[in-house]
Amino acid sequence: MIPSLEDRLLKSTKNNRVEKSIDLHFSIIVPVYNRPDEVEELLASMTKQTRQGFEVVIVEDGSVEKCEHIVNKYSSKLNLKYYFKENSGPGPSRNYGFERASGNYCIFLDSDCILPPQWFEVITSRLSESYTDAFGGPDAAHPDFSPLQKAINYSMTSFFTTGGIRGGSEKVDKFYPRSFNMGYSREVFEKTGGFARMRFGEDIDMSIRILENGFQTRLFKDASVFHKRRTHLRQFFKQVYNSGIARINLYKKHPQSLKAVHFAPAIFTVGVVTLILGAVFYTWMLLMPLLLHLFLILADSIFRTKSISVGLLSIVTSYLQLTGYGSGFIGAFFRRILLGKGEFSAFGKNFYK
Repeated sequence: MIPSLEDRLLKSTKNNRVEKSIDLHFSIIVPVYNRPDEVEELLASMTKQTRQGFEVVIVEDGSVEKCEHIVNKYSSKLNLKYYFKENSGPGPSRNYGFERASGNYCIFLDSDCILPPQWFEVITSRLSESYTDAFGGPDAAHPDFSPLQKAINYSMTSFFTTGGIRGGSEKVDKFYPRSFNMGYSREVFEKTGGFARMRFGEDIDMSIRILENGFQTRLFKDASVFHKRRTHLRQFFKQVYNSGIARINLYKKHPQSLKAVHFAPAIFTVGVVTLILGAVFYTWMLLMPLLLHLFLILADSIFRTKSISVGLLSIVTSYLQLTGYGSGFIGAFFRRILLGKGEFSAFGKNFYK
């Protein structure tokens, strides 16, 4: 029997949830910890948006280097709110901002982001065309970024490192927004309770709970931000090491979230060590797989960035990204799963405010 037009429309509504008609008011929430210079760049990029009409909520998370003077500088150009609170981490700070925001749809950014001029216009257009309860966007490297920042961006978005999921290639039906460029409705906040009190991986935890509560998520591929991330190799390694730990902590909260692909950096790390030791004690020919991988990264990075220097740096940052995440994952696996220790034991000295 051929379904009627009414049945087809009802099915479309249930599957896509695009018929939801909401008068959207936007608040952009930015948690900050000792980053006044970054806040200035971010606010400056907000003043250049081709579409305005958003509120900005800056939450100073116990910083010593406050950004209040920067916020005051832009108060005549943007609809700004500034709050200072004791340090509690990014998740609770985002919740703090949401509770004080006037918008019924809040967007979260990291302080080290810079917005392309059409970023907000793209988001509002996408939500107007097809409403979604939560969304996320990819990140990219600004032309003015340093070679190291471009190399770090490459290593976080390349197919040869992360599979490209941070660069906009993640499956739409299983998309998990990340908090450097993420938004969701007040309805989502009220039903989920917002971000958990996790220091790392709190955005993936939030995305998992959004989906578990029956909400829809979407990737807006053309709503990318320029994400600086870290400016030193040591900071970058520390960041990805913590991400590896966070994946195990997420597994403890959401066992179904751990997939085979999440073991890849740990397997890669063990493989690199094994091949290097084999080359030292047996034959250098065992290094051939690594040399091929290095060449692929170099060629791909040069092709994408049009820079030999960035390509060479991409080899370093890519291996730091893979082995940093992998070693954090392995360490947390032993401490939390095999030894049964608590959530923060895996961080040790690497835990920071």
